[in-house]
Parts: sequence; C-alpha cells; structure tokens
Amino acid sequence: MIMPEWDDIFTEQGRVFTKPHQYMKTLVQFFKEHGVNHVLDLGCGSGRHLVYLSYRGFKVTGLDTSLRAIELARTWLDDEGLQAEILQQRMEHRFPFGNASFDAIISTQVLHHNLLSNIKRTVREMNRVLRSGGVIFVTFPIYRDAPPSPEEDWNLLCVEENTFIPQSGPESGIPHHYFTVDEIHSVFNAFEILRIWIDETGHRCILGTKK
Repeated sequence: MIMPEWDDIFTEQGRVFTKPHQYMKTLVQFFKEHGVNHVLDLGCGSGRHLVYLSYRGFKVTGLDTSLRAIELARTWLDDEGLQAEILQQRMEHRFPFGNASFDAIISTQVLHHNLLSNIKRTVREMNRVLRSGGVIFVTFPIYRDAPPSPEEDWNLLCVEENTFIPQSGPESGIPHHYFTVDEIHSVFNAFEILRIWIDETGHRCILGTKK
C-alpha cells in the first residue's frame, strides 16, 4: 500500500531535500574506515543521498514508500549519469533483500513517521539485512518533554505515547513518533550505539554498528 500523503508532498514540492545531511561528509570517511561498500538508504525520498554516495563510489540502494519520490530520484540519478536500485514499499514490511545484504544503512528524518510497533518492525528488518559489524546512521526529531501545542503544531492528535498525527499542515495524516533516549537504546538494542547527538536542524542523530 502506498502512503498517498507522501506522494502528494513530492508531487507538490518536487525534490523536498537537495543538500546532503551535514554529517554525510564525515560519515563517508567513517564508511571507508569500516569497509563499507553497499549502502541502503531507507526512505531515500527524491534521492539526495543516493546521488551523494554514488558520486563517491559507493553502491547504493534506495527504498521508499512514495512512487513519486522514486521517479524524482531516478530522474536525478539519470541526469547525473549515476545508477542505483530503488524499490517501493512501506518501511514496516519485510524488506525485499536477503540477510546481511548491506554494509551500512542510513535513514534521515524517516523512521519516526510511523507507529512505534511499526518502527520496531522496521528496525528488526534493518538488523536482518545488515551484515555483522555493519553501520547504521539514523536521524529523527528530538523528544518533547511536554505534549506539543495543537495551536503551534498543526493540530496534533496524540494516538499513542509520544506519537502524534497532524490534522492539518504539510504533513497532515502522517504519524510523528518522538523517541526518548532510553527508547532509542531499547528499540536499537541489536546495535552498539557509538554516538548520539543533536544536529543543527534539531534532529537527534545516532551512529551505531550491528553487534
């Protein structure tokens, strides 16, 4: 099942992000130091990191829920003379890859867009398709100590603890889960978390390796 809200967003806005995440340059060096060749971009969107990593010699594969985003990513790759496999499906479904298929998985501002039970399914699939010692780099919004103000945050509807769905605004109907630090360690317990920090955009970043 396609998530129509994301198709709408990419249809209206085109390439939603064009510049790579600010940590990507450092991450490329980390990849090289850890023998990374094949990278899965989970929630690749319109392809900013597929293009960035492909340019730098990595084999890249993208997975996204939005067919429109995938069309944009393929066009961008074609324009740059680059190649990548990109597949469409929802993140919580079993990934169409074999066990230990990837050396690294990145997912920027994507995983939190679901209910917690579905996020846990996604993380289990990340663990399955990543090789032993493989690298993960994931970002999501910082945890809110108090419930967001409906007036300020698109009339948010709380659907479970720390999960809200905007009832209006650009991401109406799309879940937003806010992780606590304890929850990060619990959900990602199959990984050794090397570092947790907050980037310049106010998103929490985690860097880890598969145990």
